[in-house]
Amino acid sequence: MVRETKFYDLLEVPPTASESELKKAYRKKALRLHPDKGGDPELFKEVTHAYEILSDPDKRSIYDARGEAGLSEQGGMGGMDPQDLFSQLFGGGGFGGGGGFFGGGGGGSRNQGPRKTKDLVHRVHVTLEDLYKGKVTKLALTRNRICSKCKGKGGKEGAVRSCNTCSGRGIKVTLRQMGPMIQQIQSPCDECSGTGEIINAKDRCVQCKGKKVMPEKKFLEVHIDKGMKSGQTIQFRGESDESPTAEPGDVVIVVEEKPHERFKRQENDLITEVDVDLLTALGGGQFAIKHLDDRALIVKLEPGEVVKHGDLKVIHGQGMPSQRHHEPGDMYIKLTVHFPESIDPAAIPMLEKALAPRKPIETFAKNIVLDEVSLDDVDTRSRGGMRDDDRMEEDGDEPRVQCANQ
Repeated sequence: MVRETKFYDLLEVPPTASESELKKAYRKKALRLHPDKGGDPELFKEVTHAYEILSDPDKRSIYDARGEAGLSEQGGMGGMDPQDLFSQLFGGGGFGGGGGFFGGGGGGSRNQGPRKTKDLVHRVHVTLEDLYKGKVTKLALTRNRICSKCKGKGGKEGAVRSCNTCSGRGIKVTLRQMGPMIQQIQSPCDECSGTGEIINAKDRCVQCKGKKVMPEKKFLEVHIDKGMKSGQTIQFRGESDESPTAEPGDVVIVVEEKPHERFKRQENDLITEVDVDLLTALGGGQFAIKHLDDRALIVKLEPGEVVKHGDLKVIHGQGMPSQRHHEPGDMYIKLTVHFPESIDPAAIPMLEKALAPRKPIETFAKNIVLDEVSLDDVDTRSRGGMRDDDRMEEDGDEPRVQCANQ
């Protein structure tokens, strides 16, 4: 019976999995979690360590019988670097076009070189005007740079040694008995503060205090191109944190479009709503649309062209520019016709002359009684009250709580 299943759970396989099933499961998860593909470096390390243990028959038997505590007692918790194990298992192929595990022909292995630090992601909120005209903005960020005094060593030459408490892993594992169950807890090593290394206080670099890196503030000039869309990214390669054991990652700028009060964007088209009065809708006229740059579009409605409420019109070539060729899309206009609150009865004869005749009233059989009524404005409050009363009547069959005097 298997005492612990954590390593099997990391690989998402049952404890009865064969060697080929373990390798297949690790291959699938490694592809998804590898740092070069944007995966979680810590989880990649844990999954690789789990496979290293379970792929060794002796270590697997100890783990199945006694869990990680048994491995620690037998000295089997240590292991090679996850990247080295990954390269050995799958031919050293990298994600950047090399051979081996990730396909293709020959070529060097990227994984044999230093890994990359985590990318720094920043979001830049821009207006629709910025995306229409283009904009250059500056971004201030703080990143780690290798200490100039100790050159990233953390102290004097030879002062850094591997932590014996955690065997250089940077984490410690403790077991807690909870009834018949044993809970395993991982936490940063207290001795080395999770770094996996020990530097005596007297030998530490006086500038970085043994941290090997120093914070640095830098300004990046971010160019927002015309026609960029929300969600697009701008990359500054190698501008992320530096590390003595890894190449610097990238700074990734994510463009996010702010909502606009007058326009909505759909790909390279713009959509807006315009209110027109009834006279302009029936007899023609003009209205203006303030564009996203220093222009206003004067739109003319020809006399005799009747605009209906909800009509959708288009102005070609007045939408957003495309990012590559700056060819503009179109601007769509939804027209809302506003009717007057009242009208002078003396003007009705002129309307009757200008407009089509009224629709004749429907005729009924002689036995139908005609009853003339008038229209009133709706009192929404009274209607709401009626709906509440109706609701109470409908709920009349529901059981109700009654208060009784003791």
